[in-house]
Amino acid sequence: MSDLFSHRREVTLSRIAPLADRLRPRSLDDFVGQEAILGPGRLLRRAIAADRVGNLILHGPPGTGKTTLARIIAGCTRAHFSSLNAVLAGVKDLRTEVDAAKQRLELHGLRTILFIDEVHRFNTAQQDALLPWVENGTVTLIGATTENPFFEVNKALVSRSRLFRLQPLQPDDLRRLLERALSDRERGYGERSVVIAPEAAAHLIDVAGGDARSLLNALELAVETTPPDAQGVITIDLAIAEESIQQRAVLYDKQGDAHFDTISAFIKSLRGSDPDAALFWLARMVEAGENPRFIFRRMLIAAGEDVGLADPQAIVVVEACAAAFDRIGLPEGLYPLAHAALYLAGTEKSNSSLGFFDAIRMVRSAADQRVPSHLRDANRDGKAFGDGVGYRYPHAYAEHWVAQQYLPTAVQGEVFWQPGALGWEGALRPRLQQRRAAQLAAAAETALDQPEQLSSGPDDPQLERWLRRQAAAEGERLEALRLRFWQAGLPGRLDRVLVIEARSLLWALDPLQQALEGEVVIAVADAAAGERLEAQLQILDQLQRPRLLVLPPDEPEQLARELGEPPPEGRFEWLVARQPFRGKGPAEIETWLDVLDQWLAAKAEVRLLCSRPLLGPAGSLREWQRSGDDNGQASLIELEQSWLSDQHQEAGLVAEGLARRGWQVQHESWREHLSLNLSATLLQRWFAAGAPYRRWLETRLEQPAIEALRERFRAALGAALPQPLEHTLLRAHRERDNREAGSRRADMKKPRAGRGGKEKR
Repeated sequence: MSDLFSHRREVTLSRIAPLADRLRPRSLDDFVGQEAILGPGRLLRRAIAADRVGNLILHGPPGTGKTTLARIIAGCTRAHFSSLNAVLAGVKDLRTEVDAAKQRLELHGLRTILFIDEVHRFNTAQQDALLPWVENGTVTLIGATTENPFFEVNKALVSRSRLFRLQPLQPDDLRRLLERALSDRERGYGERSVVIAPEAAAHLIDVAGGDARSLLNALELAVETTPPDAQGVITIDLAIAEESIQQRAVLYDKQGDAHFDTISAFIKSLRGSDPDAALFWLARMVEAGENPRFIFRRMLIAAGEDVGLADPQAIVVVEACAAAFDRIGLPEGLYPLAHAALYLAGTEKSNSSLGFFDAIRMVRSAADQRVPSHLRDANRDGKAFGDGVGYRYPHAYAEHWVAQQYLPTAVQGEVFWQPGALGWEGALRPRLQQRRAAQLAAAAETALDQPEQLSSGPDDPQLERWLRRQAAAEGERLEALRLRFWQAGLPGRLDRVLVIEARSLLWALDPLQQALEGEVVIAVADAAAGERLEAQLQILDQLQRPRLLVLPPDEPEQLARELGEPPPEGRFEWLVARQPFRGKGPAEIETWLDVLDQWLAAKAEVRLLCSRPLLGPAGSLREWQRSGDDNGQASLIELEQSWLSDQHQEAGLVAEGLARRGWQVQHESWREHLSLNLSATLLQRWFAAGAPYRRWLETRLEQPAIEALRERFRAALGAALPQPLEHTLLRAHRERDNREAGSRRADMKKPRAGRGGKEKR
């Protein structure tokens, strides 16, 4: 009877549960968004599929799928899954779960995964109580938090966990959820006749601001409160949608990430002499309820640190504005607050500060208000999420200013402050216009943002030692080539990297070290090479090992057969190789490029290193002898140079082929002077029957002349023949991305009507 009643209770709860809870995805295939960490080939997806999920901390804004992802893991694991909510649980509950986990492990050998929602709500003592059992493996922790774990979670727990940052859902993702809710007959409104106007759907998606729960709650409110018409159809128009979700929430915690990131962006905007960005971040802090006295205190610091004696009046003005604020109070105290910020950014008090209220309206209406990665505070995260990377320090540039963007991507081009024509700000006006034009050009050049780093994990000393041993085994010369190969940039932590024509692990070492939550696929020419590399990889954990593919040089189509049809989100962000097309003709290279191009993502990078000898065997022998007497071989050496050029033309053919396919190609060439030990083995390789060099000689010389040349080489056995090489490093990005940036640049230059009569760039 209890089972019957519990079943009825579950059915009842499923019917009355909110729409957002009923529509939770039940598998990874149903999960919407977060392709950067859950797409095909990504480490987290592979770990879930293999039931190898270790300690995880998922953090991100509300409604991005943290709890849902934990439930999916629960459905995929063979371990026992327990969950606690840190808002309701205490140390006693933790001890109960740990004791049960110890019993399961001792009696049945069954692991326990403990999911703690809102893990940042645990105080220090509660987190410390959990640490020993995570440390010894009694429980595997999965934590979910809306706060930055580097700030809110015990550092010992963070260091033993992989961290994944979930991003707000994109409009396309929200639209898919909306369509699913209207069509799902079991958990959504598929059994009802619900019609939603396009403008109503657009409003719900826009104001939801990347929060799936907010979107579905608004849809549920609209459907449940709208009576059907005579035909039984529930029609949701724009007016109903606006009533269901009226205002976008400004996510801001005065003790968390938003507090530190936003004040960091504000101070950097002041330092960078950008009044528009300064007003925007100031408006966000005021709108979120930040203490204005804290803002004045930080502006006083900025006046001394970043303005200093260049303008001794800066501290005086800020202090006077702070005193005025204390006397006036809110809301009129916003005027001296804005005046102080504008003065520090290059203005003085004037009625132009009315632009501050334009900034407030933008804060209330802009969809994407995330702080750009290069402006975020990197002091707490270090390198874990790439925060602060790419920020250019203005004091390091001429006139203590550099053209870079301080506004969010969605708000770039807005002008909140237009200086008047009189007084000090009138003298500033021409310089400000020039700097705004320079920033606009900089925004156009960097319109394609680098992907944001979304995960972090503990260091693996074993992997570091293995990588160092592998690099040392290749020798100093190849190590120097590897360092130069990666000098221009390394793969990201979540990238997928394809290494083709791999004869060793040398060119995969850096991707293995960098793309820890991505995937590295190595293509070898034959099974023997694959077995040799596989033996070198045995020391690595199964999830850290790259995937090895046997890809014969003459069968590029084998790549498609090995990997399957490339989904849009499963393509590679990097293609890496050393001498990938050596000895191949134009037609073969074109075939290879056709196949590889299908497997590369829209923002992929191709990096190839091609090397060619500058002297053939006869030319090297003459250089070694350093004799003006070439025994009548001058014409042969000249032909030999032409033969070498024909044999090593892959760099030019690849560059031309990529350019025809819409890639922008850069190349760098340098020479390396080596010596080649003339041994009997090398002589056999050159002159044996069927050897490429011998076959070429037979098209130019008679047999007696070939044997005479061979005797000259035999007489020089043991010599160190000079062998200069020319290396060419090809780097390619898709050119169509630049065309998109160009079209955006043209759109940004078009004059637009601003709010309240203010101009827009």
